[in-house]
Amino acid sequence: MDNLLQILRVGSQEQVAKELASFYTNFSTVTLVKGEFTGKQAIMEELFRLVRDPDMANLCPLALQVMRVFTREPAIAETQFNSDRIETLLHLAMLVGEEEAFMTENSQSFDVKIVVEAQKCLTNLLSLSAKVRRICSNNSCVEGIMLRLRIHPDPKLPQEVKYFDMVALFLLTALCSELRGKVQNNYHGLIYLMEAIDLILKNNAEYLAETVPSKNKRRSKGSRRGRKSAQSTENGDNGKEEASDGRLDDTLVAYCLDDWEANLAIQILKVLYNLNIDLDNREVDEVEEAHFFRLVSILHDLMLCDTKNPAKKEDLQSQVVNLLTLMPIKSYEELLSNVADLGKPENPEHEYNEMNMEVIAVLCKFLEKRLQEETASSSPERLLGILGVMYKASKSCSTTRKFLRYRILPPLREADLQQRPEVGNLPRNRLVRLMASSNDTISQLAINFIWSLCKSNRNRFVKYVGYGNAAGHLARIGRMAGEMPATYSSDSDDSETDEYVQNVDRINPVTGHIQELAPNPMEGMSEEQKEYEANQLVNLIDQMQRTGIIQPCRIGEDGRPVPIEHVLELQSNAEINNGPSTSGLQRHNSDSD
Repeated sequence: MDNLLQILRVGSQEQVAKELASFYTNFSTVTLVKGEFTGKQAIMEELFRLVRDPDMANLCPLALQVMRVFTREPAIAETQFNSDRIETLLHLAMLVGEEEAFMTENSQSFDVKIVVEAQKCLTNLLSLSAKVRRICSNNSCVEGIMLRLRIHPDPKLPQEVKYFDMVALFLLTALCSELRGKVQNNYHGLIYLMEAIDLILKNNAEYLAETVPSKNKRRSKGSRRGRKSAQSTENGDNGKEEASDGRLDDTLVAYCLDDWEANLAIQILKVLYNLNIDLDNREVDEVEEAHFFRLVSILHDLMLCDTKNPAKKEDLQSQVVNLLTLMPIKSYEELLSNVADLGKPENPEHEYNEMNMEVIAVLCKFLEKRLQEETASSSPERLLGILGVMYKASKSCSTTRKFLRYRILPPLREADLQQRPEVGNLPRNRLVRLMASSNDTISQLAINFIWSLCKSNRNRFVKYVGYGNAAGHLARIGRMAGEMPATYSSDSDDSETDEYVQNVDRINPVTGHIQELAPNPMEGMSEEQKEYEANQLVNLIDQMQRTGIIQPCRIGEDGRPVPIEHVLELQSNAEINNGPSTSGLQRHNSDSD
């Protein structure tokens, strides 16, 4: 480090270039450079002198690379970057408040290497320093990013520049909440960010349409971009592969994003998440609601995208799911596509009620994968987003709910009844296990999702999860009273198999599975022995109640548990419940919605 400082001060350009390159090679992957802080401070001064010197422009990329190494240190980030130095980095990154300053078509000073290295330094600083974030919240940084966002269609603007712009915007909107409204309202962030994603999809489809051999072309899987092509075919255009302007029709291939396209889309989705994170706490007008409908239609296409790198596909879908958690339930209708408009899906199982359900099927597969990961003791928080989305989807319309119910809660067969609902590896089994999760949020989301699939029907809910698993939820919502657990079966032909009907009388409603009868422990006892054991049981329960170990309850008129003062109240309550009751004999609506 001392040698670097000496050469920066007195060395020739060739010596400086050689030493900068050597230093970066040795420390490119290092987070903290060993050495005295004063030495690092002096090096930073020399680096800024170098990047500001027009005569040293050829050394600017190397100087910025070395500067980037030092920006990884929190102490350097917090103390060595004042407003003046941040302004220098912004100008090097071409992030200024004048659109013409960074228009690549006319600007002779747009050096991609310098711009990208300056962006990387800025993103390091933004992630580490609150001071830098405050400075960038009040200078041209946000304005420059938003202005450059508007020229994303410029083919000369490199993907790398777009990507690091979005990384910086993500950090600013994530860590400076006051900027979210500014980006959203002053710069129309929602509209331009949606346009940026739409542009990624459009360019990708056009590129693939031109490069994929004709024999390998296929229509995008449910994409809205297929509407024009589908309609033209119906109108007798014979499925021509060229659009009216002579270009290849970009609807003939499914999207397959490369790493840069996928990374850029992921960063844009993360920014959109930050901008809408408080959506539940604000009123949405008709214009904004229309924007959300369009956004969900774009998310529809992203969810069906393939990626050249399989790992990127899960990352992309994960960000789509996160953003969907914030979207209004009404907008979820955009996740479905009318078969009459777009044609039938490739997999016949993804068509339901004349609707293309491919996105819902992908969400189901995503949920199943996350459920399997949870079993493997990965972070349970990874389930939060997808559970929230599935719950919203099930509430959005009856078509989605029915499709999900047949995927998640299919009709029960004898094999399903041989074990408790929480035992097994089917999605239903895993979700029932989540109902007892130590994470209250995950537990409640799992309960709400199953409850919604059951159309808030108490008997159906008990049928699929067992009364023991359902009791806590039923107690919270005041639904413990009413229908008797033994009458939860349905008369619906399409929801019950013959195997279920034949075994329904053998099912223990509390455990939710077929349970062989255990020997009667009172068999062979005299009446006096039975009375003695009953009194002993009453005394033990009373003793545990008095010492606070348990709190016996009865079901109140509101359907919720009500504490009792003495255990004998249970007997009187049982006598009342065993009397004539029409509510206990009612059979609720079947599984056919």
